[in-house]
Amino acid sequence: MTLTVYWDGQFWVGVVEERTEGRLRACRHRFGSEPHDAEVLAFVRGPMADLLERTTKTVAFDAKEPKRVNPKRLARQAAAEMKMRGASAFAQEAIKLELEHRQETSKRTTRRMREEAEERKREIARRKAKEKHRGR
Repeated sequence: MTLTVYWDGQFWVGVVEERTEGRLRACRHRFGSEPHDAEVLAFVRGPMADLLERTTKTVAFDAKEPKRVNPKRLARQAAAEMKMRGASAFAQEAIKLELEHRQETSKRTTRRMREEAEERKREIARRKAKEKHRGR
């Protein structure tokens, strides 16, 4: 499980990635202002696991066995990763899928509630028309 904290141009954002059995789950957490170490630690100890558990969409990725890497190359790669901003492409795809899933469920819920409200209005109108017809 990895946590990447970066500045997205408007907010400080943390991306949590979990890779298990060739599947990747990812979620985003917006910190707002620049988080201090204690704030990040509190996030890791507290809501990070719950946030990742609520994520339902996963993305398949190619899980290759890491080869032994020359220490100098490893140091260069670590320096390059420190300069690189943002999350991995797989994590971005997983976050995008999760967002689409939440939007779809929200649309369904909103549509159902709107239809129920319209049905209630129709029922009230029918009752009123019936009462008028009876002369009340």
